[in-house]
Amino acid sequence: MGWIAKATAITGTVLLLTTGAASAVEVHNGAISEAEVLQAQKAWGEALVAISREHAEKGAKPARDLAAKVIDSAYGYQLGPVLFKPTLTQEPQTFRTNREGALAYFVGQDPKYPEDTGFALKGWQSVKVENAAILINGEYGTTLGKVSFTNKAGEVTTVDKSWTFKKDEQGTIRIIQHHSSLPYVAKP
Repeated sequence: MGWIAKATAITGTVLLLTTGAASAVEVHNGAISEAEVLQAQKAWGEALVAISREHAEKGAKPARDLAAKVIDSAYGYQLGPVLFKPTLTQEPQTFRTNREGALAYFVGQDPKYPEDTGFALKGWQSVKVENAAILINGEYGTTLGKVSFTNKAGEVTTVDKSWTFKKDEQGTIRIIQHHSSLPYVAKP
């Protein structure tokens, strides 16, 4: 009879039929779609605005608690190191490959990262993502483009940004690479 396989949902059970015997095997389909990547980017921007709002309305501790939840739900630190290069970091702490470093970048107040003032605490009111390109390759989705942040005074800061997303075993989209930098400006 050969074999017949049927997968259900993103993570499901496959029933294999071989020579008349049936056995169940757990299968994880980590394929990612463009729509999922776009939704993850949108959610990231909304979360950054929510952290800024939490800080303005309730203070540093609630903003830090919310930022920790956002990092835990959006980034893939539970999968291993995240390749995170924030916009406003410098040597010797340019890269934030662990959760602690990411949290310090977003909300500051960590003596191990004395230069961090909290990027998420800058009064952001909106975030706009403009992708130059999106590459979907199986379980990975990578984007490259510009992200603009508008503060409460209406001032806009635009950065060059790339993200790589991957689904974890539960099918949750996680950021596993995040690079952000200010655009190059040639000197006259």
